[in-house]
Amino acid sequence: MNVTRLGRTQVPVSALGFGAAPLGNLYSAIGDDEARATVDAAWDAGLRYFDTAPHYGLGLSERRLGAALAHRPREDFALSTKVGRLLEPHPAPTGSDLAAGGFAVPDTLIRRPDYSRSGVLRSLEASLDRLGLDRVDVVYVHDPDDHLDTAVGEAVPALLELRDQGVVGAVGVGANQVGPLLRSVTETDVDTVMVAGRWTLLDRSAGPLLDVCAARGVSVVAAAPFNSGLLSRPYPAADATFDYGPVPPAVLHRVRGLVEVCARHRTVLPHAAVRFPLRSPEVACVVAGFRSADEVRAAARWAAADLPEAAWADLDRAVEAAR
Repeated sequence: MNVTRLGRTQVPVSALGFGAAPLGNLYSAIGDDEARATVDAAWDAGLRYFDTAPHYGLGLSERRLGAALAHRPREDFALSTKVGRLLEPHPAPTGSDLAAGGFAVPDTLIRRPDYSRSGVLRSLEASLDRLGLDRVDVVYVHDPDDHLDTAVGEAVPALLELRDQGVVGAVGVGANQVGPLLRSVTETDVDTVMVAGRWTLLDRSAGPLLDVCAARGVSVVAAAPFNSGLLSRPYPAADATFDYGPVPPAVLHRVRGLVEVCARHRTVLPHAAVRFPLRSPEVACVVAGFRSADEVRAAARWAAADLPEAAWADLDRAVEAAR
């Protein structure tokens, strides 16, 4: 699988990256054995970039991912985690994090936003402990939308110091919205941004961000290429999710139009969804979340095979016509 370096750093990432939110029991639980088998399948398929966060399952994703990679040569993979949410004891647990956080784990911990310098350092130290590692390759400031001044003024500078000291390889910001990422790129010296769900086959609103990143030598990691599920199946059902909620009927109609275009070119919707971000030179890799070995193997096949130019032209026309 192709490998690209992030920005001006030496951190290598595979064209397809492993998003570890499902290892934290996103929406529903999976077992430890299934989590391990999913990571093993990713390794066998050539994935060498793995992304996690404390938010994912209140630390469960980090623990599972660290355990699954513990026997792999450390120099053979890149791993990223995130800062901005400290995990602290829950003063009044309800029994499950599913309603509050979206993860099927006990809510014995609670997330407290903290984008201060001290909060960033505490968060990273705790992540390293859960991962069982002495370093991570990339650290992202996670979803700083409502704390952007502190993130730009304290969190990013703290991570840049760690980068300059050689403690981390690259520094980035990750978000679902384009605005915070644009400000982070223009006001700080980040190496990369992770944009979730905004540079996909369906949602191309991150176009201005890619332009700015290209001008400044910042790499883009395109996460959530399936828009949280809608584009993950050859024919989306009415109960599919879009941006972590029910899919609006108008959006479902648009996507089913893209299904027809894919069929005419003898491919399937999720293949186009995985490949779309990789068309852009600013995109170093696409990161998708996986909860089974079969999902990993399918995505790896799609990532390795491009669509014909005629297919892209028809898909682009269909997306533009539906706006």
